[in-house]
Amino acid sequence: MTSQRGAVPDSANPDVVLVGGGIMSATLAALFGVVAPQWDVVVFESGADVAGESSDAWNNAGTGHAALCELNYTPAGPHGRVDPAKAVTINEQFQVSRQFWSHLVREGMTGSPKEFITPVPHVSFVTGEDGRAYMRARHEALAAEPLFAGLEYADDPARLAEWIPLMMEGRDPRQVVAATRSVAGTDVNFGTLTRLMLDDAGDRGVPVHLNQRVQHLERDTDGRWRVTVEDTVSGERRIVRARFVFVGAGGGALPLLQRAAVPEIRGFGGFPVSGKFLRTTSPELVSRHQAKVYGQAAVGAPPMSVPHLDLRLIDGDHSLLFGPYAGFSPKFLKAGSMFDLPRSVRPNNLGSMFGVARTEMALTRYLVRELLQTPAARHQTLTHFVPDADENDWDMITAGQRVQVIKRDPATGRGVLQFGTELIVGGDGSIAGLLGASPGASTAVSAMLTLLERCFPDRIPAWRPALREAIPSYGRSLSDDPALLAQVRADTMQTLELNG
Repeated sequence: MTSQRGAVPDSANPDVVLVGGGIMSATLAALFGVVAPQWDVVVFESGADVAGESSDAWNNAGTGHAALCELNYTPAGPHGRVDPAKAVTINEQFQVSRQFWSHLVREGMTGSPKEFITPVPHVSFVTGEDGRAYMRARHEALAAEPLFAGLEYADDPARLAEWIPLMMEGRDPRQVVAATRSVAGTDVNFGTLTRLMLDDAGDRGVPVHLNQRVQHLERDTDGRWRVTVEDTVSGERRIVRARFVFVGAGGGALPLLQRAAVPEIRGFGGFPVSGKFLRTTSPELVSRHQAKVYGQAAVGAPPMSVPHLDLRLIDGDHSLLFGPYAGFSPKFLKAGSMFDLPRSVRPNNLGSMFGVARTEMALTRYLVRELLQTPAARHQTLTHFVPDADENDWDMITAGQRVQVIKRDPATGRGVLQFGTELIVGGDGSIAGLLGASPGASTAVSAMLTLLERCFPDRIPAWRPALREAIPSYGRSLSDDPALLAQVRADTMQTLELNG
């Protein structure tokens, strides 16, 4: 890692400051390397290493969200009809990420792609007659889409025993089950990917300053941003002045944008939710579950509660994670402050915050139930997925802290809870920040391309050829271009070594 500690000159005037050493800043640094390699870009990370929060492999499920298995992207509508539109959009965005990662590998990003991405089948699983009817409708809707070609459906227990043996062993043979499977799924280690990308950026002259927390952002009269940076070890403060600032600090983005007095952040709030997972490293169990399997959230539960049993490959070791089990902390980051939530409440977002408190009673009830769960109750939830699960094989880990976006609905004026990401761009495009969570990291490249288009619209025509070279589908739809889709799939699978 090309990093510097306490080596931030007071007179520094970089073109770009990236706040936070996670997947979003790493992606944006890489994109600037493609379109504006002459720009002076600097990264500030408050931790002792990059990718320590949501980008860390243990702090997310690593699914590589492509809507292959996540049922919350394909809700059933009237008469049971499933609209594939959102799933197609998410899949397109993930294909954009894969293309860009392939470009970086071809351009010499060190390390084997297998360090950060490996093929893992993605499975959706439901029970009951209603679940089976929904799964059939979902499969019918998705199988017709080019991006979901090869999606398999099965409701024969014997067939499912071949796909997910650990989940079928000990299951009541009278239970109605159904599933879809895509062998095009992947497991992504976003922590490793972030480190590789920032190492690569460092080789191009982008310094990554560790233990450096951005405390304040203030607009100067000349249009530059005064960035106040504090050394978390020595307490020393310095100032740098930048033409453009991106706040990619995960849960830390909201309070920093508030302190910057960016008008566009008015009305936004955040609600922190911590995730917990049961984990096993038992070779016997892992060998019988070589997939990522997503189920359906319980009736009345929020989308964040969708249960899933994931095969993970982290630092060369295989494990299974099951969850999520929700926890609560007022911190916006795992390394944050217990005062993060109360400090984020401002007069301009008070209505949004209280509005959500009134309208999201289902979320409140869900969190209370989760917080009151005993270990025996958590184990019981696991047995819905793994009937023969032995609680002695599993231990509980705390994953990343997520801050769900609260925003004001322009139609009603009331606060609404948004399950997704939100790009906040200052009026003149000189500052931007990203709020929210899933699908987050998987669609980071699309999110940062949107940032470039919104913050630098006058430069996009000149940048388009370089972007198209790095991302062949940039500005085009893979769903509408079968030939381009086939080419992109073949190229990314070969470059990322996903052929087996």
